[in-house]
Amino acid sequence: MTPFEPRWPWANRHLQSILPSILPRGRLRRRAAALLAASEELTLDCGDGVRLQAYRAVPRRSELASPRARPQDSVAILLHGWEGSADSYYILALANRLFELGVTVIRLNLRDHGQTHHLNEGIFHSCRLDEVCGAVAALQKLSAVPPWLIGFSLGGNFALRVAASEDARLGSLAGTIAISPVLHPDSAMRAMERGLPLYQRYFVKKWGASLRRKQQLWRPELVREEIFGYGDLRRMTDVLVAQHTEFAGIGAYLDGYAITGDRLATLKAPATLLAALDDPIIPAVDLARLARTPHLRVVTTEHGGHMGFLVSPFRPSWVNDFVVETMGI
Repeated sequence: MTPFEPRWPWANRHLQSILPSILPRGRLRRRAAALLAASEELTLDCGDGVRLQAYRAVPRRSELASPRARPQDSVAILLHGWEGSADSYYILALANRLFELGVTVIRLNLRDHGQTHHLNEGIFHSCRLDEVCGAVAALQKLSAVPPWLIGFSLGGNFALRVAASEDARLGSLAGTIAISPVLHPDSAMRAMERGLPLYQRYFVKKWGASLRRKQQLWRPELVREEIFGYGDLRRMTDVLVAQHTEFAGIGAYLDGYAITGDRLATLKAPATLLAALDDPIIPAVDLARLARTPHLRVVTTEHGGHMGFLVSPFRPSWVNDFVVETMGI
């Protein structure tokens, strides 16, 4: 496919990383009107009383991009990044592209993302892999064909861990695509601590608002009040780990959802990992720490930042074409 070559001045890695969060959504939502109208809300039983929310859109011929196009025997489950949602710009943009090509699209919300804080009392953390496996297994039962699992950032990390999981509930996957996935969380946290302050401020603000929402819907003591006075993710995470996980400390917790080392050695179906070498949040050096397996294809670009891959802010992300080609549509 056409290589990713951003126009000047959009090659800057910080512009690439920031733009997807600030692009206006009005025009995108208008373009995606058919997708949104067709989206059916699902509440999934993920096991152990956990419920997660998803939106499934099954295209009809009248909703496809071309009069000669037809609905396909393809299903794609999309996973957003941390503090994103099923309505995030990058999720909607890709979902709409796939929907117009005839793909059944399912947008899954992780626990406490989107408007789902009321579904489960326990607080989200990134080692809750069992419930995401449960959600994917529940969605597989609704499909006659193995689905594709496509995730961004933390969602890409989850997608690859699901694909490598030994969870007996899971069926086959057509393949997995991870865009800018978190490789080793401690490396990502250190990159934010040493990089532009705006990245850490962004996540501190969004996470704090999410935890406040959890307090309001459940009970104040569910979240220690001290966490809202911290301005850095490491101290906030330390409190989360102590109060809401069984890990001995923050180091063990961060290792718990790393995909470096042998974590992906058990992949059973083709998986593609797309990473930009200039990503300011996910250090590209950690790519060398991934398990070597014939099921994993790693694709890198010189530019792209974190989940950007924008030729310009006035054109759809190059990622959409990359996913379409990888899926063979």
